[in-house]
Parts: sequence; C-alpha cells; structure tokens
Amino acid sequence: MALQYDEIVRGGLARQVADLIRTAILEGRLAVDERLPTEEELARRFGISRPTVREALKVLAAQNLIRSRRGPSGGTFVNRPDVGAAARSITDTATLLVGMGCFGIDEIVTARMQTEALCCRLAAQNRSDADLTAMAAEIALQQDEALSDEDFCASDVRFHRAVVQATGNGPLQLMMHAMLESFIPITNMLIYREHERRRTVAAHQRIHAAIAARQGEAAARLMQDHVEDMRAALDQALARRNARKPQGGAP
Repeated sequence: MALQYDEIVRGGLARQVADLIRTAILEGRLAVDERLPTEEELARRFGISRPTVREALKVLAAQNLIRSRRGPSGGTFVNRPDVGAAARSITDTATLLVGMGCFGIDEIVTARMQTEALCCRLAAQNRSDADLTAMAAEIALQQDEALSDEDFCASDVRFHRAVVQATGNGPLQLMMHAMLESFIPITNMLIYREHERRRTVAAHQRIHAAIAARQGEAAARLMQDHVEDMRAALDQALARRNARKPQGGAP
C-alpha cells in the first residue's frame, strides 16, 4: 500500500484524504481488489479523526472507486473500474454542459463529423458479421413508414452506435459515448420535423455498404456527407424557430 500519509494540511481534511487515495488508485499504487487499512488505522496514519476518514471514504464510494464488505473477510476494497458507469458519467456531464450552453451546435456538428469519420475507417477494418447485421437491422426498421418520429430517432442512434461498436476500439467507444447518447439525440430532437427519412436511410445504406466492403475512406466521406446534410436540416430548423420568436423584445 503506497499512500503518502504526510501530505495532509489542515482544512478540508476529508476531501484531501479522498483525493490522496483516489490518486493512488488512478496511478496504480493501490491495486484493484486491494484492501485499505481500517478506519482506525487510516485515522492514526493521517493524524485525523475517524469521522473525517469515514467522510473521505464516503466520497470515494460515491465515485465508485471503493466498496465495503462486512464479515470476517470484510473491509474496504479498491473497485475494479466500471466502463459502463464511466460512460454514463461522461454522457450525463456532456448533456449538462450542452444544456448550459457550453457547447455550440456548430461545435457539436464539427466534432461529430470528424469523430464519426474516424469510426467509419476503423469499422471498415474491424467490423464483424454481427456488427453488419446490427446496422442492417436498424436500416430495415427505419424504412417502416409507420415508425414514430421518436422511434426513428432512437433507431438512428442505434445505427451510429453499431458503427462505433464495429471499430473494436475500447477507448474510442468510451470517448464516443457522449456523442452517441447525448449529442446525437439533442440534434435529432431539433431536426426530427425536418428529417427526410429517405435521405437518412439512403445515407445509412451507403455507409453500411462501404463498411461491409471494407472501404474505410469511402465510408468516412459518406459519413461526413451524412452529417453535413444533417447540418443543413439543423440550420433550417433553427431558422424556423428564430422566425417564430416574438420581435422587438415583446414578452
């Protein structure tokens, strides 16, 4: 156990202890499933009270970095990283930032265009038959004229999720989670009335075919064209929304 017990200064002690333990976990000085010292031992080594240690451990537990287990073989242990939880946290943060106006629509569209093009290149190299089947299933569903706008948008997200999954690249899949689960639904929500379904389905079919043929550059260009087309629909939707706003500052 490689913790530095002499780095604590007075003020915000619980947060400092939590930060020290968190850093040790992230740097690998505390291994996954390693048991931490008891509250009493941590309090003695850090020179603080047990309630302060308990508060620090609550912070770490809330971050899903540690877990507690009761019984003779119990204690507090370092958690194995949960990729799913990390991805959900990224999505929640991204959604909050968009809602607060920290990202502009142009930024989101540009980011989507570049990152999804990269995903197409890798998907063309690494896709499996199951990946192609998942894309094809969404394309087939999107051709159902009885499909609601909400269900069409959800299928659109699942198609792009299948492209990202086909990359076979874990870090990229994690980074794309905010794009898939936050940015795409937000832009879809703005343009669903302007959505020309046939154009979207045709674009998805061309992207799917290029990935199936392992034509990475072609798939990337098609994806960029698809997102650019979405940008045009988005501009129209925003123009209509602005035209409906009261003029002259009237309430």
